Amino acid sequence: MTVSYENSKTIFEGIKAAGIRSVSALPETWLGLLLQRIEEEPAMTLVQVAKEEEAIGIAAGAYFAGVPHILLMQNHGFFGAVNGIVSLAELYHIPLCMLIAYRGHWGEPYPWHTRGGIVTEGVLRALAIPFEHARDRMKVAKQIREAWTFSQSSLSPVALLLTRDLMED
Repeated sequence: MTVSYENSKTIFEGIKAAGIRSVSALPETWLGLLLQRIEEEPAMTLVQVAKEEEAIGIAAGAYFAGVPHILLMQNHGFFGAVNGIVSLAELYHIPLCMLIAYRGHWGEPYPWHTRGGIVTEGVLRALAIPFEHARDRMKVAKQIREAWTFSQSSLSPVALLLTRDLMED
């Protein structure tokens, strides 16, 4: 399986159409083509982080500066960011719109991803973070816009899980 060039382009266009101008991310296989497009877009700023928890602080700063920002990460990176999500974003009602590469779910061929895939939704539920699955190229732009809007209106973290159906050809 290879990462879908066309679907990565569609996700990028959805992010751009939602008015997002700033993105924080740690590079990951499924997100590579998407990050490349963001980096090449003059109207957007890509902040690459060493740890996903750093992205939470960057997103908070962008929110207070009035800059539309989203976070791109893999589900295993999301687990590493839980402290920042709980002790900063949830505590102080800072909206986070997270697009999470949902590795390790149904059909996963790599054993090192499966444990994370099995617990991702449970962790999101335990943290009371609303989430949806992005599976369909024709719907993902709307889902990004709605996730962004919901994070802003609820002043809380929201997750859109980018599934294998969407990310791979």
